[in-house]
This record gives sequence, structure tokens and C-alpha cells, in this order.
Amino acid sequence: MAAVREGLPDGRYGRSADQGADRKLKIIGAVFGVALLGVVGWSGASYIAGQDLSGRVITWDAVSDHSVKVHLEVVKDADAKGVCTLRSQSADGAEVGRKDVTVDQRTEQVDTEVTLRTTKRATNAVLVGCTAAGKG
Repeated sequence: MAAVREGLPDGRYGRSADQGADRKLKIIGAVFGVALLGVVGWSGASYIAGQDLSGRVITWDAVSDHSVKVHLEVVKDADAKGVCTLRSQSADGAEVGRKDVTVDQRTEQVDTEVTLRTTKRATNAVLVGCTAAGKG
């Protein structure tokens, strides 16, 4: 009975050199991928940790053609102060109202209702952003 040979003959098709190169490329790619994930994670964590104020609009209601009532929630350090900017737009996308709300209460969470005056009927109320004004 003849012996059955498994696999390809040695030295044919150039596979052994390519396998070594493929392995090196996979290792280099994995190292760069892990490094990139680390940088992205570190950047995100430092950005979030560096924010003294974060806010959100809970609800809003256009109570008339010239005003919107906004329920604003702000989370911050107890001794942090800052300003949050609210904006409202009409149906055509034009800005019809803007207001800066001072947040200086000595609590970690501030829930407040703000009346935003508008030049015509508003179809939304959004938080543009919050900026820290300093501590103390």
C-alpha cells in the first residue's frame, strides 16, 4: 500500500514566506487597534470628567405665540456655577428665542422652569449648552 501524503509539497506555491508576513501584519494590526481604542477611551473619559455642568431639557411647552415654558435639569458639582443657553425655533427653522440661564444654586442637581420669550410661535426648545463660570 502506498503512503498518503497530506498537505502541499515543501517549497511549492510560496506559502511559507507569506504565512510569516501575514502573521506579522496581524500582530501589528492588533497592536495598533488596541492602541487606538485606548486613545479613544482615554479621550472620552477625560472629556466627560472635565465637564463641570451638564444639562438637558426635560419638557417644553409653547404656552403662547410669544413664549415657551422650558423645564431644564442641570447636574453639576455642588459649588459649581455656570450659564446654560436655551434656544427656540419656529416651524421654518428660524431662531425665534434665546436665553441664558444662570445656574448658581449650591446643589448637585438643579431643576428649574424657565419662560423663554419668542418673536413668533415656537416649535421646539433646545439646550445649546452649559458653560462653567468658576467655583466658589
